[in-house]
Formats: sequence, structure tokens, C-alpha cells
Amino acid sequence: MWKIPVTRAFRAALFLCLALGFGQPAHADPQAHITGVRLGDHPDATRFVLDLSESVDFRVFVLADPYRVVIDLPEVAWDAPPPKEGQSVGLIKGFRYGLFSPGTFRVVLDTGGPIKIKQAKLLEPQEGYGPRLVLDLAPETREAFLAEAKKTALETAAAPKAQTPQPQAQPHPAKKTVVLDPGHGGVDPGAQGRSGVYEKFLTLSMALELKRQLEASGRFHVVLTRDRDIFIPLRERIAIARAAGADLFVSLHADTIDDPSIRGLSVYTLSETASDKEAAALAVSENKADVIAGVDLTNESPEVTNILIDLAQRETMNLSANFAEFAVAELARETRLLAKTHRFAGFAVLKAPDVPSVLVELGYLSHGREERQLRDPSYRARLASALAKGVERYFSWKDGFTKS
Repeated sequence: MWKIPVTRAFRAALFLCLALGFGQPAHADPQAHITGVRLGDHPDATRFVLDLSESVDFRVFVLADPYRVVIDLPEVAWDAPPPKEGQSVGLIKGFRYGLFSPGTFRVVLDTGGPIKIKQAKLLEPQEGYGPRLVLDLAPETREAFLAEAKKTALETAAAPKAQTPQPQAQPHPAKKTVVLDPGHGGVDPGAQGRSGVYEKFLTLSMALELKRQLEASGRFHVVLTRDRDIFIPLRERIAIARAAGADLFVSLHADTIDDPSIRGLSVYTLSETASDKEAAALAVSENKADVIAGVDLTNESPEVTNILIDLAQRETMNLSANFAEFAVAELARETRLLAKTHRFAGFAVLKAPDVPSVLVELGYLSHGREERQLRDPSYRARLASALAKGVERYFSWKDGFTKS
């Protein structure tokens, strides 16, 4: 474990790509900025360098299966260009970054095999350079790597546990509670579109617009699992919905696929076995989000663990399917749908046993026209309107069904 003394406290949130037109609630600007990233392959090590606007505290550790190096910083702003898809230099096969939790910005380096951290140090400004965080990685045996990763796991287990959100009284008992879940976020960017836009920004913008429209009707109390660019573990998303007393949970995503000609929106509900190979592959990819972000999942509460391993109650699954059908009918009026629009998959975020839940794949970022549409605020507003109508129809049907 490597640590450098902190020089300034940080309280701000990571900014979004405003130039792309994606909105979020206002937060104070971070005081420190990452201004550049450099990777170099040298005879004895692969070097990773972060150029900083000022000195910061940091923590570096490794995680196994897959092999990763994690750098935790205070909240900072990322002003450097984003990594290119498939970027690989030496032992580093790619990297991602983002706000991991309030107060912590995380950079995750994917490595092609077991490595050791030869050095991790902060260089003070010199010779025309500002502060630099320098990380040198070298090959290591798997046994030695796992021993180091085990130390991290033990330290994590000894650390204070985050509290699972507890159910609270509904502030508007006459209103239905809808929880909107913008997929991905922070260090987990999700899919990347042809223009370079990340899924996490599109889903947040869509959730904010849908929240606005639902609340404007006066019938709904809307809760977001995240309202800024921050990482939220899959299990915590479920816990947030249950703590809010959700009557409906809607998770928003956008996908990519190798075939750039495929386009269309789809809606998923829970099934142990996916309805086709494509749905199964997508579910596996989405359910790996916690691993990608470098999270140790060994210390989850029994309640959340049980939610993940138990099948959803049959009544809840039926209600989810009913909402999916209403949503698909309304969305068909506004956009192109994927064949077999209502699909089934084992998404972790759909496994709350008492909350009807759907996952909406808004479209394919690998399709040029569909990606451009999803970057267009007016198109997102039309999709939000259709989803809002689906929500209205679902609760009208459910209320009538309950009274009959």
C-alpha cells in the first residue's frame, strides 16, 4: 500500500461533459485537476503518469481475477483526454476512471497478467512540470500477486462497513414512488459510442429528463439511484430502491454490438435463463460492473446478498412484465424497436423480490444514427414522454386491477 501526505481537502463532484449537452445537479468545482495522462513501456517497467494541477493524497493497491491496479485519489476533475478504446501499452491493457464514492476518485488499470508495483510516488513540480503521480509496474508471479491482493482484502474487511440504506417513511403517501436507475457511472463508464460519448452520461441525462416529466404530472415521487457521475454498486442500487419503498424500478442503459447495422430499443424483465444468446451475453456484461470498478463484494449485508441469490417472487415478475408491455406499446409510437422488444435476462438490478423492475436498453451506441439520436436532448425528451405514459398506464391498470 502506498500513501503520500495530503495537502488539501476536497469536497467537489466530478463534472459532466457539458459540451455534449448532458445536465446534472450543480456541485462545487473540484480544487485539483488531472491535466494529462502518459503511458510508457520501458525495458524494466510499464510507467503510468498522471499530470496534476496540485499535489494530492493517493492510495494504490491491486485486485485479482481479473488483474487490476487501483489508484484512489480525493475528488478531482479529469481534464485530460479520455483513453482511446482498446488502448494498450506494455503491461497495461486499458484504464478507466471516475468518481467512485463521495470523496474518492478512482482510476482502474487493467493488466494482462500478475504485476508488482515497483514504485508509486508523487513528484513535486520541477523543470516545467507540475505535480506528477508516477506508477511503475513490472511482471510478477501469480502467487506473489495474490498474496498482495489478499492484504488489500483483509484491510477492506477490517474497514468500517458502509450502511445499507434503511426504509424511510414515504414523504408523499398519496404518490407512487418510482426509482430511476441511470446505468453505470463514475469509474464504470459503460459502453462507448462511435463519437466517443460514454453510456453513463446518456443514461443520467435520460433519467433526469424522465424524472422531470414524471414529477410534472403530480402523481409520482421520483428517486434517482445517482444524480451525478458517480459509481453506485449494483447491489446498492437495489438497496436504494427498497429503502425508498419503490412501487416501480426502471434501470436505463444503452448498448454496443459488433454489428453496426443493428439498432432499436428493447425492454428487459427478469428471468433465470435469458430469452436468447444476445440477452444472456448482455446480462453477463452488465453484471460484471462491480468487478470492472474494482469493488470487493465479500462484505455485503445478508439482506442484499439474499436479494441477489433468490429468485424474484412470481407476482413481482408478472407485474414487471405487465409494465414492460405498457412501456413497449408507448415507445413504439416514438422510436424504432428491436425485434422481440420485450426480452428476459438475469440482470442483477432486476432481482429485488418485492419491487416490479425493468431494464430499458435505449438503443445501440454502435449504430451511427441511433447514437446521434441519443445525444439529442429533444429525442431523449420524446423517449421520456413515452416512458412516462407507460408508467401512467401501468399504475392506472394496477390500481384498477387491485380494486376489482
